[in-house]
Amino acid sequence: MTERPFSFAVVLALAPMVLTVATAAGALACAGPGGAPEEPPARPAERARASGVGHPADLPTVLEVRVLDERPHAPGAFTQGLLLDDGFLYESTGLNGRSTLRKVDPTTGEVLVQRDLPATIFAEGLALVPSADGDRLIQLTWQNGLALVWDRERLEQVGEYRYSGEGWGLTFDGERLIMSDGSSTLTFRDPETFEPTGEVEVTLAGHPLSRLNELEWVDGTVWANVWGSTTVVGIDPATGKVTATVDLADLVTRLDPAEGLRIDVLNGIAFRPAENGGQGGETGAAGTFLVTGKLWPRLFEVSFEPKAR
Repeated sequence: MTERPFSFAVVLALAPMVLTVATAAGALACAGPGGAPEEPPARPAERARASGVGHPADLPTVLEVRVLDERPHAPGAFTQGLLLDDGFLYESTGLNGRSTLRKVDPTTGEVLVQRDLPATIFAEGLALVPSADGDRLIQLTWQNGLALVWDRERLEQVGEYRYSGEGWGLTFDGERLIMSDGSSTLTFRDPETFEPTGEVEVTLAGHPLSRLNELEWVDGTVWANVWGSTTVVGIDPATGKVTATVDLADLVTRLDPAEGLRIDVLNGIAFRPAENGGQGGETGAAGTFLVTGKLWPRLFEVSFEPKAR
């Protein structure tokens, strides 16, 4: 997570070189935000296999992306959190002075309702917590130490929680909130108090995987964007093991060259169940994903499929 503009084209250009260096060094271990060497951005699962690191049983399934549809997305939206509920997208956008909470038409990209946040707030991940008393949206902030609570129906703020450390991604598994903070740790939180109830370290081939960003819970798996990369990983929340990985670099190539110069990193993943129109894939769930990025002009509907051999 960074406020400094990020050149996504540079990441793609450097990816092969980063992959070669990482493989030669066997550098799979990732550090937190403190500045030590971190997970290089490109294809972590393939790098693990190439370097011979990890027992075969620990290596994740490598999937590939199949693009099913493309829709408009607000190009000024610095997407931090994304979810689909009752036929609408709810989106948290970041940057100081530009952070918002939005209700969006997932087909046209039209922003139906927008709540602007104070200029001191840098908004982050977003989760929906259903309730008989009214569904709530919980919106993280990066370094403000605040989780904002919103009434989903009225899109009005009804409360807030305080926490220590940074906020990156957030999702809800039906019982617990699951939160990322840029490190390799996922923290479980009580949805009523936001107090931590446990944590798990995320590992890829036995090594910590940091920079976990936007999160989405789907039928027992936490899907996560890995910041600064085109990689999405599937995580077993019980063990922290990465069970699947997919590279979404193909989405960048579908943008016009001029669009590609203006975008920031891939971020934002929302599950679309089959009953809401998702066509299904090979992710262990009946449905598809809606994915986009920070300042991306398009939203893609995709499925994750077994990698062709």
